[in-house]
Amino acid sequence: MCAISKNAPGGSIYKRQSRLQIWVSGMNSSFLFRGKVFAAGLIGILLGVLLSVFLCAFIAAPAFASAPKLMVYGDSLATAYGLNQQQGWVAMLAARLRRSHPGIEVINASVTGETTRGATARIATDLARHKPTVVLLELGGNDGLRGLPMQDTRANLETLIRAIRKAHADIVLIGIQIPPNYGPDYAREFREMYPDLAKRHKLVLVPFILDGIAEQRALFQGDGIHPTAEAQPRILDNVWPAVERALKKPSVAAKKDVTNR
Repeated sequence: MCAISKNAPGGSIYKRQSRLQIWVSGMNSSFLFRGKVFAAGLIGILLGVLLSVFLCAFIAAPAFASAPKLMVYGDSLATAYGLNQQQGWVAMLAARLRRSHPGIEVINASVTGETTRGATARIATDLARHKPTVVLLELGGNDGLRGLPMQDTRANLETLIRAIRKAHADIVLIGIQIPPNYGPDYAREFREMYPDLAKRHKLVLVPFILDGIAEQRALFQGDGIHPTAEAQPRILDNVWPAVERALKKPSVAAKKDVTNR
């Protein structure tokens, strides 16, 4: 068998082929490496974009979800009885809150003539429908004017408080006072019921919704019970500080209801 000389034509071709193969192999490796680098860079860019989108959505979502929703749950004192709806203190409250808390929603779920017992029958439905953040609980006046048993009114208010707390909403308890038609003891117990409930359940309290109004006959309509349009801004001033406090409080979702202790 004859060996191929390095000077032989065949040997020269063999070497050229070997060098070509080495060059091609190197080029393939170089392209493969660059391709991997490019793919890795492209994946990194895509992941960065997706992460940015996710973070923006995560940050924006709570801001949207955290817009408070306030529900007024009362009787004729909150329905602007005998007046145009826009003249009532609830409509004035909504207008003021829109300026101070953009995005807030105010729902007036009050019913003229409502009693605490009547409210307990519909509170679950209204909470599920409106999902409020804060509830202004303004009830009891009709119970007092009818002379209903004090223990029943108190028990109904506590039922309402528990239901609202269970729905993870904060509460502003709005107190009312009644004339001594049923005796001074009944009127006194009625007056003291609201601060006592507020203390027991750790609620924001409006001691008397008609403070500074009840003594002025000119600020009431002909029935002597319902305030006039001129009285509505004063009612709002009585309620406003408590509403501001409630909106600044943390959610009650993590709080333990003292009634369960």
